[in-house]
Amino acid sequence: MNSPNPTIPVKNVRMPVFYIPHGAGPCFFMDWNPPNTWHRMASFLKGIADTLPARPRAIVIISAHWLAPQFSVTGHARPPLIYDYYGFPPDTYELNYPAPGHPALAAQVTQLLEQGGMTAQVDNERGFDHGMFIPMKLMFPAADIPVIQLSLQHDMDPASHLQAGRALTALRDEGVLIVGSGMSFHNMRGYGDTRYTPISAEFDEWLSAAVASTPAQRDSLLQEWTQAPQARHCHPQDAEEHLIPLLVTAGAADDSIGQRVYLEQIMETTISAYRLG
Repeated sequence: MNSPNPTIPVKNVRMPVFYIPHGAGPCFFMDWNPPNTWHRMASFLKGIADTLPARPRAIVIISAHWLAPQFSVTGHARPPLIYDYYGFPPDTYELNYPAPGHPALAAQVTQLLEQGGMTAQVDNERGFDHGMFIPMKLMFPAADIPVIQLSLQHDMDPASHLQAGRALTALRDEGVLIVGSGMSFHNMRGYGDTRYTPISAEFDEWLSAAVASTPAQRDSLLQEWTQAPQARHCHPQDAEEHLIPLLVTAGAADDSIGQRVYLEQIMETTISAYRLG
């Protein structure tokens, strides 16, 4: 597949939105047992750039690993990295991803959220957590595209996160790629447990069908995601932060149709990724 054409004027291109898995800590950059556990996921992430209609002007990423009392946006021009994973090999704490921030875009995102009826702020001190830099190292390894992170809200209210995404829809027409970074299954007790294989598969089928529904139905289903089959076995109460980035991306999708673009069973559980638009 051809690489994105940098000569296409970004004003004429509507970017898709993605909800991606970011793996387990720095899993792509260390030895794992078995060795090929994360290879297919890594290949999927490496291939995303070639599917885009143009090179992004900037990226807004919503990571499962930043929750704040209100929607917050990184405003640092050169955000440091936050190695928010524990017990991994020493060299994984030396990984680097020197992508620039984008203070002007951070201010624009905050303004859009406020215009959409939400409280928002710029955080000029916050760095990039591993929900951002681990997948970005695979997706855009040159680290030459400005990136800002948008937090989740602590309450993880589905309606609020769909609303936040809707407020950001217009950025897609300005060459901005919006990415939700989480895991479609995230119950730490379930990984490696064969009892969760059918549980995760049942939830994944519901989730994939919801994302592929008409936009109005999609939003309605995702707003009530806790009623889905096996929902709380896949995302326990007060620990659903790895799913909620999907709701922001679904909101930003507006009238775009969604589809599952990656499906794999990892550590006995089903994991998916979605593209909308």
